Amino acid sequence: MEERVYKMVHRAGALNIAVGVVVLVVGITSGILLVIGGSRLLAGKSKILF
Repeated sequence: MEERVYKMVHRAGALNIAVGVVVLVVGITSGILLVIGGSRLLAGKSKILF
């Protein structure tokens, strides 16, 4: 019985680590893309007419 619980907790921990890594990579990637987009908007600010 104790071994079953240990295996279940081990799998849950491994899944949490995997999901955490995926979320971290997606967050960093989206942040980089947002910074690049913002810098392109600032660079082309003089070309925008209102």
